[in-house]
Amino acid sequence: MPAPRTLLITGAAGGLGTLMRELLPRYGYELRLFDVVPVEGAPDAVIGDLADPAAVRAAVRGSDAILHLAGISLEAPFGQILRANIEGTYNLYEAARQEGVGRVVFASSNHAVGFTPWPGKGEPLIPVSAPRRPDTFYGLSKCFGEDLAQLYWDRHGLESVSVRIGACFPEPNTVRMLSVWMSPGDGARLFHAALTAQNVGHTTVYGSSANTRLAWDLSSARALGYEPQDDSEKFAARLIAEQGELDPRDPAQACLGGQFCADPPLWHS
Repeated sequence: MPAPRTLLITGAAGGLGTLMRELLPRYGYELRLFDVVPVEGAPDAVIGDLADPAAVRAAVRGSDAILHLAGISLEAPFGQILRANIEGTYNLYEAARQEGVGRVVFASSNHAVGFTPWPGKGEPLIPVSAPRRPDTFYGLSKCFGEDLAQLYWDRHGLESVSVRIGACFPEPNTVRMLSVWMSPGDGARLFHAALTAQNVGHTTVYGSSANTRLAWDLSSARALGYEPQDDSEKFAARLIAEQGELDPRDPAQACLGGQFCADPPLWHS
């Protein structure tokens, strides 16, 4: 499909939202920004809560597509996850249906499959069809979002791409992240591909750069037209010297979700 003219980014004040609102305009998007807090440098951003259906619908109205990045991004009590990530994502999809938006790109997470063990040397990469094994209530909410995306495609014809994001930062900061890191530039490339590929229905992909230490299969992302250009390996020597190699005997390092599987970092509102 042609690039949407007006793209709504939810969670525009967050770390990933900040990166994408700087990078995506070069692909021709006119951005509309939504967050529960003011967006620095964007006085026209819409301030609202995902838990407020009327506010969400008002933000969605007039958008051609949505990049849904909003919500709690760490572990939190279930009630908080329910309100922000589960009810909030439902409100977003229902508003998109009501307003006739054609496509949503949903920020899922590697934590939807967090308890999946790292593949051993010589073993196949983790396929996108691997059973979901959420490592937290946060990861569970991403499983819900993927299922919601499938429901809205099957019932309402609303297309979605669910991107199981690894970690999108300018540089990886842990040895684990060497496998799942997605450079900001590759993040923009992947989101653009997800917004413009033809006939996606509901497609789930992993979101990372083409890292030498890749743990998962990027073929479904590449099928959208994604061509990653970066690799975390240039950061490997320094991180391994500082932190050591991953230890599969350590519960915080044995599975894809890393620390989320053992002592998940908590959200502080």
